[in-house]
Amino acid sequence: MQLQYSPYDFDVHHDPYPYYARLRDQAPVYRNDTDDFWALSRYADVAAALRDSDRFSSANGLRMEPAFWGPQAEQFFSFVAMDPPKHTRMRGLVVRAFTQHRVQALEPRLRTIAKGLLEPLLERGSFDLVAEFAGPFPTDVISELVGVPEADRDMLRKLGMEIMYTDEESTDLRPEAVQAIGALVGYYTELTIERGKSRCDDLLSGLLDAADGDDRLTPEEIVGVLILLVGAGIETTMLTLGNIWHTGARHPDQRRAAFDGRIDDWIAESMRYEPATQTVLRTATEQFDLHGVTVPAGARMLLLTAAANRDPAVFENPDIFDLDRDTGASLVFGSGRHHCLGSNLGLLELRVALQEIVASVADYEVDTEHARRIHSSNNRGFASLPTVITRR
Repeated sequence: MQLQYSPYDFDVHHDPYPYYARLRDQAPVYRNDTDDFWALSRYADVAAALRDSDRFSSANGLRMEPAFWGPQAEQFFSFVAMDPPKHTRMRGLVVRAFTQHRVQALEPRLRTIAKGLLEPLLERGSFDLVAEFAGPFPTDVISELVGVPEADRDMLRKLGMEIMYTDEESTDLRPEAVQAIGALVGYYTELTIERGKSRCDDLLSGLLDAADGDDRLTPEEIVGVLILLVGAGIETTMLTLGNIWHTGARHPDQRRAAFDGRIDDWIAESMRYEPATQTVLRTATEQFDLHGVTVPAGARMLLLTAAANRDPAVFENPDIFDLDRDTGASLVFGSGRHHCLGSNLGLLELRVALQEIVASVADYEVDTEHARRIHSSNNRGFASLPTVITRR
């Protein structure tokens, strides 16, 4: 059978891991002429590319859709779609606002939000884990962090979902998604102007005040950071929480261990085994040779981080879900200069959410027949996970 791989292919969305295994074995430098990209799938190659921002540029963005790809990418991905020195400046200023103290101070509020969302669901005994909890929870958390009024939060989540997913096989954004991006930019622009007149104790005020000498973020740069948080802060956490839940449902022995106190191991191994972010894109700045293949300068390089996280050269029996595994080498938060800035917040959200669930739930089942996956060129997860719980 001819080896074919495309991140737009619904068969790949259904189960990408057999494709990744064949790519690692047969075509570690894979060329797709139709979609115009090259793919790296082995751990050593993906990790090296992530750490080499000189030869593998982020300036054209992280996703292949024409609307996202190119010099305009920083409008959607902010400093994540930049190289030094622009990246160094922007990330440095954002770090001044996005402090560890600000993240840790959120924990009590995170617990309150989680409990408030969970209480009516637990009383019912059955609910949609994604639609009714995993989606609203990070939306409320990021909105709380940024300073978005409660009345606007549901609208923001719907706009985010409109941008990220499609039910049809497509290689570009739908018109509705483009409109949703415009609506988000408009909303955050208004909020930034408002906060410019009156500061609060939130991330938006912190971004407005962040300075390196006389250098400050412009209002447009701040809006870019806020747009980034919709994908990186809301969507990724929602999908990760759903994937953790689904993986637990499929592995009862490991689920019991997780419920008996190994939540951090459950999170770490789930993120290696079934990561929400499957791929990241780079641009080759120069021609190079790898595994006997010559890749030209300017090539679009799809780094298959999810394939790297199942590379048997690094992880023994990688297709086995095992809470005893050392996941320290996992590339789930990237590596090098673009290592995920929000990893601490993301892990805190996942830990709090699962701790609050496990405190009241003894066990659960997922109705896999009616579970519904998202379709995305770079992410993997669920739009719906119908769940029945057993109370403690």
